Amino acid sequence: MGRLRGLWVSLVPFGFLLFFSSPFIRVPTALAWSKEGHVITCQIAQALLEPEASEAVSRLLPEYVKGNLSALCVWPDQIRNWYKYRWTSPLHFIDTPDNACSFQYSRDCHDSHGVEDMCVAGAVKNFTSQLMHYREGTSDGRYNMTEALLFLSHFMGDIHQPMHVGFTTDEGGNTIELRWFRHKSNLHHVWDREIILTALADYYEKDASLLLQDIERNYTDGIWADDISSWKNCNDISECVNNWAKESIEIACKWGYEGVKPGTTLADDYFDSRMPFVMKRIAQGGIRLAMILNKVFADSEEGFETAT
Repeated sequence: MGRLRGLWVSLVPFGFLLFFSSPFIRVPTALAWSKEGHVITCQIAQALLEPEASEAVSRLLPEYVKGNLSALCVWPDQIRNWYKYRWTSPLHFIDTPDNACSFQYSRDCHDSHGVEDMCVAGAVKNFTSQLMHYREGTSDGRYNMTEALLFLSHFMGDIHQPMHVGFTTDEGGNTIELRWFRHKSNLHHVWDREIILTALADYYEKDASLLLQDIERNYTDGIWADDISSWKNCNDISECVNNWAKESIEIACKWGYEGVKPGTTLADDYFDSRMPFVMKRIAQGGIRLAMILNKVFADSEEGFETAT
């Protein structure tokens, strides 16, 4: 434990209206990639909600989760291949030009058919915009607020995962096959889950609640405490999502792809040097998700300058 703490003591083009007529459906219990990262992101966010936002989130969640947002933070991964939700598949990532190490919304935020706004940055903007209609009441049938909450919560995790803003040709590292210590994996999966699982096994007795406590300690009175105000600074949601995507591709270039070739074996050196970035991005995703929810659900008129 010592060495670890020493390191870091539903979207369519926006003019189109979405209509959801079916009731919320309980999802199967199959695990999705990055389950742990998404769960911790949502746990961080929910703990930081103001009373108005906390009440709104509880009202929007189905009764069987008993107010626990993190219980459904992997839902968008579980339903992305269902016929009804196939349109959401491109919303989990951004493909950027190979080796450009940059993100430009107009250039990069589209699906494989060129449909604009169909990427994770566009998804965060769209579902934030939908939730800003919450105070208008349920009479506005254009939006399913429960689904908007779950999609936003999940995509705030995805946009902060560096390999979800990766290179086009290798599909964010998915086609870069390698070995993680002694078993087969790929570069995307290493950042999605392998680093987290290795940390849990080596330092936290496979108890994610202990990892969560360490992350919380680092942003409350630890090494990230002085950075929180800058992480939460956001008045224009469009500008903010662009910045968050840029942060991810920069980390992907400098720390994700660096020194990695197909067939290589990644082990202690890679794990020790990359794990602090994984944990910091989880913290940033949770803190920024709370910031958005606190703004959109506030009783005051405080909001975002643009949420198109």
